[in-house]
Amino acid sequence: MTDITDLVTTYIAVWNEGDADRRRALVAQAFSPDAAYLDPLMEGRGHDGIDAMVAGAQAQFPGHRFVLAGAPDAHHDRVRFAWHLVPEDGGAPAAIGIDFATLDDDGRLRAVTGFLEPV
Repeated sequence: MTDITDLVTTYIAVWNEGDADRRRALVAQAFSPDAAYLDPLMEGRGHDGIDAMVAGAQAQFPGHRFVLAGAPDAHHDRVRFAWHLVPEDGGAPAAIGIDFATLDDDGRLRAVTGFLEPV
């Protein structure tokens, strides 16, 4: 079985990677080729769609980083974890969320559904 903490750490790294080539490599490492992401504000399908979505989020929140809020929880092919979007120079989170994911047979993310919490 995939090490869930490593997988979720790579997922968070996707959201923080500003270099397009390195981000694409992380997307391919974390997500299956036909993966889908959906939250109340955006969605992406496949490596290209997820990469473009992440680049858009980075443009919307310059100077911010995603951080994992606690350890991920998993059973079978299901994973859940919480995150915060925080200013790089400190301060209160701009966003807080909980993501639920399913894994493919290779242990990569097949589908991620994000929920945003009030800040």
